[in-house]
Amino acid sequence: MSNAPPPDPEKLNAARQRLLVEIAATAAETANWTGRQAFSDAVMAAMARVPRHEFVDPDSRAAAYANRPQPIGHGQTISQPYIVALMSDLLDLVPTDRVLEIGTGCGYQAAVLAELAGHVYSIETLEKLATPARARLKRLGYDNVTVQAGDGFLGWPEEAPFDAIIVTAAPERIPDALVDQLANGGRLVIPIGPQHETQFLVRLIKDQDGAVTRQDMLPVAFVPMVRKGA
Repeated sequence: MSNAPPPDPEKLNAARQRLLVEIAATAAETANWTGRQAFSDAVMAAMARVPRHEFVDPDSRAAAYANRPQPIGHGQTISQPYIVALMSDLLDLVPTDRVLEIGTGCGYQAAVLAELAGHVYSIETLEKLATPARARLKRLGYDNVTVQAGDGFLGWPEEAPFDAIIVTAAPERIPDALVDQLANGGRLVIPIGPQHETQFLVRLIKDQDGAVTRQDMLPVAFVPMVRKGA
């Protein structure tokens, strides 16, 4: 059990507001890569509403709203808030969308997506992360998120097709199953590349005829995407 004192709501709110300003500034700075000078009002509102301090270890809450990734155990991380906002924005979600997330982690990205979409289906390779993430999201009232432990390379065929798919770990190539499970008109956002080498955030768009176009966005650094049991 943690010995950390309970968080000060005023300090948390101030830190959250500073983070939103920093995300907006970073969005403007990276617009030449992403083509997005600013993120949507809906995405920024979601970033403001989701209590990021609930998704980190209690001893790390003082840094919960720093614009950097943080470890969550088992060799995994909670992504940098700017990257969470960027990936969410690139999905161009509407409130009726069904979203597949590969890599639940602590559940933070799923919570942001849940603020923006109709339902989020999230797959986590590690049961040790999936179980607490499921409980955490339920406790925080995110009833439109379904979490299961499984192999993200296979997607979730029983619930396909999806209007949007997001992957929060980096494979070396885009899994065919995820492209197959993307609905016509859908968007897929995924980091691609080997660990410790150059990775790029990639956006795929499948048009209404099923043709896929690819956009390489900006260099990123993600933990590798692994198969369940690997």
